[in-house]
Amino acid sequence: MSCLDLEALRAELEEIDKRLIEILNERAVLALKIGDAKRALGLDLWDPSQEARVLKRASGLNRGPLSSEALEVIFREILSTCRAIQGPVRISFLGPEGSFSHLAALSQFGRDASFSPCQTIAEVFRKTETGQSEWAVVPIENSTEGSVRSTMEELLSTPLMVRAEIILPISHCLVSKAPSIEKVERIYSHPQALGQCRGWLRENLPGRELVEVPSTSKGALMAARDPSAAAIASPLACEIYGLKMLAETIQDSGNNVTRFLVLGKGMSDPTDDDKTSIIFSTRHRPGALCRALLPFAELGVNLLRLESHPIPQRPWEYMFFADLEGHASRDPLRKAMARMEAQVTHLKLLGSYPKGRSGK
Repeated sequence: MSCLDLEALRAELEEIDKRLIEILNERAVLALKIGDAKRALGLDLWDPSQEARVLKRASGLNRGPLSSEALEVIFREILSTCRAIQGPVRISFLGPEGSFSHLAALSQFGRDASFSPCQTIAEVFRKTETGQSEWAVVPIENSTEGSVRSTMEELLSTPLMVRAEIILPISHCLVSKAPSIEKVERIYSHPQALGQCRGWLRENLPGRELVEVPSTSKGALMAARDPSAAAIASPLACEIYGLKMLAETIQDSGNNVTRFLVLGKGMSDPTDDDKTSIIFSTRHRPGALCRALLPFAELGVNLLRLESHPIPQRPWEYMFFADLEGHASRDPLRKAMARMEAQVTHLKLLGSYPKGRSGK
C-alpha cells in the first residue's frame, strides 16, 4: 500500500466521521423532543424496557467487524448522552466513588448521569424513596458469596419496584500506599469481597488483620490514609484514591459475577425477554411451599431462583424470594401468580424487568 492509498483511506474516514457527527446531532434533537414529550406525559426520562429494545435491535443489525459487546458499550454512551441533554437523571448507589455499585451504575447509565454515593444500602433506598434520586442501584447477589442480606431486608418493605438488573463481572485488586505486599499489615474491604478472595489472602497474606467496611471503595479510602494497610477494591477505586496496584485478579473464582438491581417507581413495560421477582410467605403446614409453587409448574413458568430469608424481629419465620421468567402482566406468569395468591399468606411483586446482560 502506498502513501497515497493511506491518505485516501484517511480522507474516507474523515467523511464518515462528518456524517456520524451529523447523525448523532440529529439523534440528539429527536431525544430532546422525546424528553419534552415524556415530561408532558409524566414519564421517566430513563425507560429500561425501551433501552433494552434499542440495544437488542442494534445487536441484531450488527454485521461486524465490531463485536456486539463493543457496539453495546458505544450505544450505552450514546443513550446516556442523549438522556443527559433531556435533563438530569439522578442515581444513588453504595459508595464512596469507585465501588462496584458505582461501576454497575456507570455500566447501565453511562458517565453523563448524575451519581450520588451513599454510606449504606439503607440510605440508597431512602434517597430514592423520598425523590432525592430517581433510581437506586444495589447489589442483590454474588455468584460465590450468595445474597446481600441488607438489600434483601430493604426489599421486604420498600415501595420501590425493580426496573432493571445489571450483571457485572467482578475483578478484585489489592491496592495500597505500601511499596510491596510484604509491608501490608491489614486489609480493608467489604465482607463479600473478603470472602471472594479468602483463598488468595490465606496463601499470600497469611495472618494479616482483615477489617470489614461497608464497601470496597470505603476500604480503598481507608487504605489511602494508612500506609501499612491495603484494600481489596476495583481498578477504578485504585485510580480515584491514588493507590498502587499490588496484585490484580485476586478473586478465588474465575467466574465471579455480581447481580445488581435498579429500583425506581412504577413498573417496566414487557420486552418479551423479562424476569419477575417476588416475595412470598406460606402457612406452617406440610406441603405448603410445594402447593405455592405448583401453579408455575402447571403453567410452564420457569423458576430461576428460590431462597428463604428470615423475617426481621420474627424468630423462625421466613419469607421466600423468587425470580421467574416472564412479565407479571402477561400470561402464563399472570395466571400462575393469581393461582399462587390463593396458596400463600403474603405475596409481594418486587417488579418485572428486562433480563440483564453482562455490564462489562
